[in-house]
Amino acid sequence: MRTRLPLPWRGALPVAWPAGTRLAPPRGDTLRRIPFRRLILPGIFAVLALALHLALPAEGRGGMLRLAAGTAFWFCAAWLAARLAALLLAQHPKLLSDLVATALFVTAGVLVAQLVFELPATGLIATSSVLIAVLGFALRNTLGDIFSGIALGMESPYAIGDWIEATEGCAGRVTGIAWRATKLVTRDGVTLVVPNSLIAGHRIAVYGSGDHGRFRSAIQVPLDAAVPAERARRILLAAALEAGQDVPGFAPDVILVDLSQGNAVYAVRFHVPDYGQEMRWRDAVAGAVQRALRHTGLETARPVRDLRLRRPGAPSPEAGRKALLDALEIFRPFSAEERASLAAALQERTWPAGSAVVRQGEAGDSLFLLAEGALDVRISAPGGAEFFADRLTQGAVFGEMSLLTGQPRSATVLAATEAVVLELRKEDLDPVLRARPALLDGLTAIMVERQARNLARPAAADAPTPAAPTREDILVRLKFFFGIR
Repeated sequence: MRTRLPLPWRGALPVAWPAGTRLAPPRGDTLRRIPFRRLILPGIFAVLALALHLALPAEGRGGMLRLAAGTAFWFCAAWLAARLAALLLAQHPKLLSDLVATALFVTAGVLVAQLVFELPATGLIATSSVLIAVLGFALRNTLGDIFSGIALGMESPYAIGDWIEATEGCAGRVTGIAWRATKLVTRDGVTLVVPNSLIAGHRIAVYGSGDHGRFRSAIQVPLDAAVPAERARRILLAAALEAGQDVPGFAPDVILVDLSQGNAVYAVRFHVPDYGQEMRWRDAVAGAVQRALRHTGLETARPVRDLRLRRPGAPSPEAGRKALLDALEIFRPFSAEERASLAAALQERTWPAGSAVVRQGEAGDSLFLLAEGALDVRISAPGGAEFFADRLTQGAVFGEMSLLTGQPRSATVLAATEAVVLELRKEDLDPVLRARPALLDGLTAIMVERQARNLARPAAADAPTPAAPTREDILVRLKFFFGIR
């Protein structure tokens, strides 16, 4: 847990405190913790100037020195009071102590004019009023920036290191806060100097930084309204889970935000770790959505004026399954006719979120193709602990070792979202392999390659690492399981 001090000024850096750290001392310890040694030097100068002022005569040569000593006393007193105010206001923005110091020195100047040089108060006030009016009119923009900076310092809406949007189209990371302006560095590395009055007069969006910089972003995906909302949510959520599977707290969700002119607009929402990386994650989610739509045979909706140009009719489910098998490497050795017959034999099954498609150790003789949704692969260690191994999304294939060799399931596969799975059983593949035993060599090569890739994939530190089967071992299992000599 991190705790930030109030808004730092003039290049101060934010400080991270460990959990449980007491930032403010108890009231009884406050005075003991103030470094009063910083008051010694201005105090000595003030005492010496006062003593010299009182000791010197008012007439003759000593009169000029007496006036100088009196002037020095009041300004040293202001210096002493300014340092004391800075020490007492150390936990507040530096701009506040600077403002107090300025007021003290101005007051010292007025006292010097009245008490040391004995100038009439009426003339001084009149002259000061005219001077203030002229300077106020000439420096109205500068003064507006300064007083806006004071207000921002009191409120502390942002700190150095935060990502903010100061005005429309003006967003960046805060790198400096001064009396007149705030410095921002955009995501493109451009430095912007924004007047404080401009920031104070607009809505400020603060995205934070580091552990406090997480916020939710979204991309909108228009689909044909004829696509069922449940199916659209399933496909889009699986794509977002794929894009953010390595990001803690990504927590994507999908909502239907609009229905108009025959289109359904879905918002794919997700949490971005840092505002500076928002475009990267929007690109990752959009790319995953594009791949998911391509795998499932869908496309984003076109404008209404283009609807009349569409060809009537939609691809049949058999054609979509055939295209899915054509894209999988494990079916590469099969001919187009053989893939078409296998596609017709696929059985579609829908699994609700949280259910187990297969469990580790179960007997199996089928292969699964993930048509829609997302699945989590988990492996159990001998001690009983279960480890996350992988996340499967649209177009993934699993269970091939059980289909081709009959060995038990090597992992548990759970539905991360509602998932549509196509199952190919042994009895559907058996006639094809018996008719063409030469397919076994091609399948063996592909199985060895897939097993090597699976074992090379990073896994949890304590997850068990199974031994890689050899080409000869897989070929023997294939022949034995299908009864081919």
